Amino acid sequence: MISISVNGSVHELDVEPDMPLLWALRDVIGLTGTKFGCGKSLCGACTVHLDGRPVRSCILPVAAATGKRITTIEGIDSPAAKAVREAWLALDVVQCGYCQSGQIMAAAALLTADRDPSDADIDAAMAGNICRCATYVRIRKAIKQAARSLAGGA
Repeated sequence: MISISVNGSVHELDVEPDMPLLWALRDVIGLTGTKFGCGKSLCGACTVHLDGRPVRSCILPVAAATGKRITTIEGIDSPAAKAVREAWLALDVVQCGYCQSGQIMAAAALLTADRDPSDADIDAAMAGNICRCATYVRIRKAIKQAARSLAGGA
């Protein structure tokens, strides 16, 4: 049995220790907001937070997450995440929506660490989060709007 903490709840899983965290989240626990994209840590669709830092769950063995706080798109509720979600909606970022959970997780982690990111900071933090619909301009605008919101502006 492997014990992991996901979104504040402890889950005892009867899985192989090398099972990717992504599949433990989706297939065993039933949290399907985290998406499978490439399975090689290249696209970012599977991004979750591990102790507050964004990680790619498609390559992380579930055993490596024991003793750590895992946060998925279903459980993220930080001020940064709320600001990002509001900006995403206000600027109509989503097209197909497949990459959005990973994009939001990466953006929320960025704004938690840096409330006033430059374009270069945004590009670095979001690198590897692929959007098939190419909404990158709107993603950057949404991150900047979320940063202004967190700073008390609108």
